[in-house]
Amino acid sequence: MFRNTYQGGLLSILYSCGSSPLELWDMHVKNGYIRRITDEEIKSLALEIAGTNVATTYIYCPPDPKKALGIKLPFLVIIIKNMKKYFTFEITILDDKDMHRRFRVSNFQSTTRVRPFCTSMPIGLSGGWNQIQFNLCDFTRRAYGTNYIETTRMQIHANCRIRRVYFADRLYSEDEIAEDFKLFFPIHRKKCVREERVPKKPRVPSIITKEPIIETEVKVEEMIESPIISEEPLVKDLIEEAVPEEIEEIITEKDEKVMKRDEEKEEEEEEREKEKEEEIEEEEAEVKEEEVEVKEEEAEVKEEEAEIKKEEAEEAEIFDEEEQTELTDTIYEDEDEKRAIDTSRLEQDYTADEMED
Repeated sequence: MFRNTYQGGLLSILYSCGSSPLELWDMHVKNGYIRRITDEEIKSLALEIAGTNVATTYIYCPPDPKKALGIKLPFLVIIIKNMKKYFTFEITILDDKDMHRRFRVSNFQSTTRVRPFCTSMPIGLSGGWNQIQFNLCDFTRRAYGTNYIETTRMQIHANCRIRRVYFADRLYSEDEIAEDFKLFFPIHRKKCVREERVPKKPRVPSIITKEPIIETEVKVEEMIESPIISEEPLVKDLIEEAVPEEIEEIITEKDEKVMKRDEEKEEEEEEREKEKEEEIEEEEAEVKEEEVEVKEEEAEVKEEEAEIKKEEAEEAEIFDEEEQTELTDTIYEDEDEKRAIDTSRLEQDYTADEMED
């Protein structure tokens, strides 16, 4: 929505005093209401979101789930009133790893939980009006160790009163921003001390007196003939008879439209929930597949190690057999040499005996 527009300074996406405060938003209401009221504390208009269940009454931006806000300003500021009831809001951002992360802030949580795609954190609100300043860059870096790119979606749930929601490139002081962006701005001009102490001038009674106007009596002649009253039904009666039916038809048409709209919104929400569940299931399936692949790789490594051990054992057996064969060959050679030596000795002895004879 704002990706191709210039973003500098302050960028407002909701202002309760505007002609159409929810121009960029859509609403979902179940067992609650969303309306613009006059706040007694600031004596100005505020958007009130109230409901028995926090999860079923909220406003969200942008209305189309396929679109994205595309706001790159890193600071989110919400001027909101604490209604002393459960309250939460969500911001979805995109980081430099092309991952969508969601920050859920609520006043009914006590601890911060960081998950791969959602981080929930508590918030403490003081009584009355509060100004929430949210540093998206810092939270993204702390929670996920990545860099903030842009804000894609936002949801504000019951129960609260909203004055303004805007983004900023940095934190501004009250002297640097306009009165409409401040938490409290002057509505009635205060009287100075001089005006309070100066006594009011007493009113001087007028000297001119009005003379009473004497009207002349006008004689009214008696009507000779009585007016003719038609027996036809009056137009007023016809309107009274016809209008209720038309009103009933209009009301039924409006009810049907509202019912259709509610049904469409419920279907869209169900589709979104299904998509979220499918994404979670896909992620779990991917994790399981990765675990299975890791296990298979470990099994393959073990098989390779077992094969290597078998080969080493076979090589050792072959080496032992060769050594044994070599030993036997050397033994046989030694025996042959001994036999040859013995035969040579016998021959020498025989020749010596013959010579003596």
